[in-house]
Amino acid sequence: MRVLMVLLMLWPAAGLADSLVATRLIRATEIIGPGDVAVQPGAIPGVANLPDQVIGLEARVAIYPGRPVRLADLGPAAVIERNELVRMVYRRGGLVILSEGRALARGALGDTVTVMNLGSRQSVQGVVTTAGMVEVAGSAGSLP
Repeated sequence: MRVLMVLLMLWPAAGLADSLVATRLIRATEIIGPGDVAVQPGAIPGVANLPDQVIGLEARVAIYPGRPVRLADLGPAAVIERNELVRMVYRRGGLVILSEGRALARGALGDTVTVMNLGSRQSVQGVVTTAGMVEVAGSAGSLP
């Protein structure tokens, strides 16, 4: 009997949950704005249910009008674009080496990207720390 009462208490709450759908075609790499999503009744697993969860994020894939906005299809906005000139920073102890490189992929803060050192033409991997800056790993094999 208690199980039935618990189920009855939970059932209406599930019906009140909402999901977000796209109001227009959101292309991959576009930033989602307030007018790009609308609330639709009914909860769908893996789909955002509040506009604040998605506004300001970047679409990783195209999201078509009327389709649910899945959280897995979104991510932080990229601060480094492919082929952009970036500053590479290598730190080890008190040693700091700065070099210029070309990003070979887009990246958001915290993403690992491959960068080609313009001086040596060697490709190294590093973590995006700020817009236009990549911190190269602190191992001897990845010295820029």
